[in-house]
Amino acid sequence: MSRPLVVRPEAESDSAEARDWYERQRPGLGGEFLTAVEDAFELIKASPEAYAVVYRDVRRVGLRRYPYIAYYRTTTDAVEVLAVLHASRDPRVWRSRA
Repeated sequence: MSRPLVVRPEAESDSAEARDWYERQRPGLGGEFLTAVEDAFELIKASPEAYAVVYRDVRRVGLRRYPYIAYYRTTTDAVEVLAVLHASRDPRVWRSRA
């Protein structure tokens, strides 16, 4: 049985901020961004161990078509998304959430 995907409030906020920015650039683009986020979450849920560990027990998967990365970790009970951040962001931002 697969573990549930839990998105931390900080990661929800990250996604919402990016969605709003993309929506201001072009109407509808924010929704497309959220679709890419959901697609990345589906990849994580399907194969949480498939992606390399980048820091302690934290793994990452890139979003298709967008320069964003979803950072997550697996626990015995769940798969926890810690952050959804632009690839150029300082790694200390997501590491502080680990």
